[in-house]
Amino acid sequence: MNRFIVLLSLVWNFGFTQEVAIAKYSGGGDWYANPTSLPNLVKFCNQNINTTINPKVASVDVGSAEIVNYPFIHMTGHGNVVFSANDVINLRNYLISGGFLHIDDNYGMDEFIRKELKKIFPDNPLVEIPSNHIIFQKPYNFPNGLPKIHEHDNKKPQAFGVFIENRIVLLYTYECDLGDGWEDPEVHNDPKYVREKALQMGANILNYIFNH
Repeated sequence: MNRFIVLLSLVWNFGFTQEVAIAKYSGGGDWYANPTSLPNLVKFCNQNINTTINPKVASVDVGSAEIVNYPFIHMTGHGNVVFSANDVINLRNYLISGGFLHIDDNYGMDEFIRKELKKIFPDNPLVEIPSNHIIFQKPYNFPNGLPKIHEHDNKKPQAFGVFIENRIVLLYTYECDLGDGWEDPEVHNDPKYVREKALQMGANILNYIFNH
């Protein structure tokens, strides 16, 4: 067992409160977008699906050794993303050792993030996750797959994943804007049912991570 896996085991399996974080990255994109989204998702999950996630959400650099402290890292933004060679190695080690990265395109990230992901897993491309996958079934049922939260280019919402040994290690949500739906109600003035869909789908993601 390598040192990375040992660290993950120590952090996640010995009674510590679960931790989640926002990913900081280079390239000029606004990694800090949607500041209320992840705290709101944590609150929703702790109240509704019996998670014990620390409500104090951290931010962590994708090239930092500290990412092992977080079984779930959320990444968003509207613009450019650049992963250094160190970022690539660090993220690859983190993901193959049990970590999970959720990337939510906040509109404008797509053309940049896809080429950067090829650096991390050149032999494991993004594949669309079918609507009957378990991540869309528990604890909330989404029979049509990823819900649509905000409209941009009149395209369907899509969930893509990188799979390692049949486990999703990286989830990329596109044309959906889940993170916008997690934000405080007054930020986007979304109807309650839209925010509820977004939070429920976010709960499914965290449920998948902590149970698979």
